Amino acid sequence: MRRMIALGSVAGAPGVTTTALALATAWPQRTDGGVRPVVVEAGVWGGDLAARFGLPHSPGLLDVAAVVGQPQPGSLLGAVRELPVGVRAVLAPSGRAPCTEAVRLLGEDGGMRVLRGEGNDYGSVFLDLGRLTSETQKLAGAADGVLLVARGGADALAHVYAQASGLAQAGGRMTLCVVGECPYAPSEVSAALGVESVVRLPWDAKGADVLGGRRHGQLQVEGFRTSPLLRTVRQLAGRLIEAGQGDPSCAEVLADVLRERNIR
Repeated sequence: MRRMIALGSVAGAPGVTTTALALATAWPQRTDGGVRPVVVEAGVWGGDLAARFGLPHSPGLLDVAAVVGQPQPGSLLGAVRELPVGVRAVLAPSGRAPCTEAVRLLGEDGGMRVLRGEGNDYGSVFLDLGRLTSETQKLAGAADGVLLVARGGADALAHVYAQASGLAQAGGRMTLCVVGECPYAPSEVSAALGVESVVRLPWDAKGADVLGGRRHGQLQVEGFRTSPLLRTVRQLAGRLIEAGQGDPSCAEVLADVLRERNIR
């Protein structure tokens, strides 16, 4: 079955979608038998990827959600689109109402079956949850690992502390990704927020422009000219793979914490 990693934030727009695309770009395919990962837009607002790259959102998230209750709902890959940056993705439309219902359906047993696939389905799925809400609790809680993305300023980290410090109970399954400049060392952030794993993601203007659809082309994953963002994210991918990201008890803890915190 596929590995599933969720990405989200607790406030603002710190770059969750860009981080998800970077992770998919840098992910070592040999880990999944050569199968490329898939980014699934699974936040309640949707529409980011279609707008970034000027693509239609269908087939996409709504098509997947529409068939999850059927005895044989088909493959997630039937709704995948190829993005200009070389990433496979399932796109969502703009609008809270349709996306919220789709996210709810994906969080049910049928939706999990489609996202995870069957026993012989390989690859990794990265759930772009955007800002974490009560509607995304089930998806975040069912993931093998969670990347919480935040800017490095004191105000942004204060939001993390206020709303999600209890996520540290998930142990090594939760990683805080601090984007851009930060006046604190990762060890200081880890100690202050009670989060064991903290990773600094560099502010990479060129890389962000390519992944944001503002600049044409694809980023180099290896070699001398590797994007600083991809170089760091590739190291992060190695840590996630090495950690195994698969203890269901941690997923249950995460769901409980989100419910108790009532993140909205």
